[in-house]
Amino acid sequence: MFEYIKQPWQTLYLAYQVPATLCVLLPVWVVTYALPTLRPRPAWTWGHAIAIALCRHINLISFSVGGIPSFPDHHAIVPSKEAQGIWIDGAPQLITADLKVWTALSKVQPVRIPGYWYGKKGIVPGPTSPVQPGDKVFLYLHGGGYVVLSAHPKSLTSNIPRALVELDDSIPRALAVEYRLSSTHPLPDRNPFPTALLDALAGYNYLVNVVGYSPSNVIVAGDSAGGNLSLALVRYLVENRGTTDVSLPGPPGGLLLLSPWTDLSDSHDTPDSSAFANKGDVLPSMTDDFPFYAKRAFLGPYGLGMAVSNRYISPASLSPLANARFIGFPRTFIKAGGAERLLDQIRTLRNKMVADISEDKVTYYEAPDAIHDYLAFPSHPACSSTLKAIQHWLA
Repeated sequence: MFEYIKQPWQTLYLAYQVPATLCVLLPVWVVTYALPTLRPRPAWTWGHAIAIALCRHINLISFSVGGIPSFPDHHAIVPSKEAQGIWIDGAPQLITADLKVWTALSKVQPVRIPGYWYGKKGIVPGPTSPVQPGDKVFLYLHGGGYVVLSAHPKSLTSNIPRALVELDDSIPRALAVEYRLSSTHPLPDRNPFPTALLDALAGYNYLVNVVGYSPSNVIVAGDSAGGNLSLALVRYLVENRGTTDVSLPGPPGGLLLLSPWTDLSDSHDTPDSSAFANKGDVLPSMTDDFPFYAKRAFLGPYGLGMAVSNRYISPASLSPLANARFIGFPRTFIKAGGAERLLDQIRTLRNKMVADISEDKVTYYEAPDAIHDYLAFPSHPACSSTLKAIQHWLA
């Protein structure tokens, strides 16, 4: 991970990879995937199989050089015609219980971060008048393993909030939080857990206590690692409701989890699991460099052992030490792809949530043969039906 981030190695690596991809790998895929039986999924079309293989390979190149292209981060608001940037102040007054302990141990603090308003086509992205009692909004937390991508429209994942705001006229806006990304060697050690949770909490506080949305009218949405962060944020609001030393806003009215990363331990990584069986996914194997780097960077001083039982980090862990419960969680929509590596752990999350808050409050949608986080790819064949299912859930 990031082994070629420095010059001249980055240029030399790209000078090798670009022609090798176009002149060697691409022709191999074109010929190989002409036969449906040789595609990762026989149900995939020839073009779809090639597109996924190319995307997966570009991801691996990007992980090696530190991003293609580089994305905006929490240091500055980058103007865009597609979204309206705003500053979100940290919320130190809302830190209590376990979060207070973890913040001290990790030596991280709340800071001012950017956020980006996305609006339905034809309207100004950010609110232009005082919020009315029935107004609803999405709080969106992007994916990227806690180490890459962005809330900015330049990021591939921005296709998700853009799609969400078009689904229901009563929810015309989404605020995407530019939470701080984690890093570790060969980059500096920065922003381990619970940094992203502090920033997500600041975004929620901004919507409720600054802009004026009622908590019951906020839908917290996240994809991949953003789904993990969405679960952590809602858990914090639920578990510390009514705490005497802080005035926490109430939990949101809904939780939307899109291919969520729900187990950062290896409890689901058995030989016959989706983590290894779904080899055609855009995600690399859970034992490859990127997932391992992402876990090390996010867990920081706590080490990989923290992921086994911590309910904020691995709410779907199968370990006997795991203690994640979901009593008090709001109505939830969970989406998964049948071809994604995270499928087993997402199903475990669904089962745990159903056991705690009932099947009536948990809507599960699994798209057959779909890859991880496919809503980030608007041309993916499963997008239309999935968005209709979310639209029905929102109504």
